[in-house]
Amino acid sequence: MATHPGFDAGLDLDALPLRERKKIQTGIRLWRTAVGLFAERGFDQVSVAEIAAAAEVSKMTVFNYFPSKEDLVMSPMEQHLDEPARVVRERAPGTSAVAALRAHYLAALERFDPSTGLSDDPVVLDVVRVIHRTPALLLRATTGYDHRAQALLTAELLAQDPAGEELTARIAAAQLLAAQLTLTGENQRRMLAGGRAADALPAALDQARRAFALIEHGLGDYGSGTA
Repeated sequence: MATHPGFDAGLDLDALPLRERKKIQTGIRLWRTAVGLFAERGFDQVSVAEIAAAAEVSKMTVFNYFPSKEDLVMSPMEQHLDEPARVVRERAPGTSAVAALRAHYLAALERFDPSTGLSDDPVVLDVVRVIHRTPALLLRATTGYDHRAQALLTAELLAQDPAGEELTARIAAAQLLAAQLTLTGENQRRMLAGGRAADALPAALDQARRAFALIEHGLGDYGSGTA
């Protein structure tokens, strides 16, 4: 997904009506322009007016697509906050939440989806750098997954639990999202260090399988000093 983290790379733009196609293309152009400027000069040093001028649109057009300057970086990724809950909701009958989310994450790794951190696309890496270098964006990214995504997943797990165990749902959601965030952070570290996504894929898949196995089977005697 080299164009835009929130854009469906499998979508055939040519098949869309002209107005809708132009709207998507404008949004992608604004996002790419903003990310390029932020990566070059720093998030706080770039104004929305400068982004508009560079993209050859009005300042109002920018705000029509992205309500705030932070949204120019964050909103494409935040479109996926409900993804874990959706995966659980749409899983096949008899499939555990862990199994469904593991399969979804492994498949995303194999297609080098930026949401897994395993993407060496230059624009995606610029986004990661901008977030990591900007405290307000890093806080928003953390808060989004710590609170919003976790609340959505908790609600979905609870809705499908005949026993209605809220604490169990909250703990399960916290563990599942923490595993994904840890794996994604490790993949981003590899990519920022100059690694190639294709080269890192085998290790990333192995770590993901191990992480979900820990959730599935529990930590057991981990930390006790026993083998």
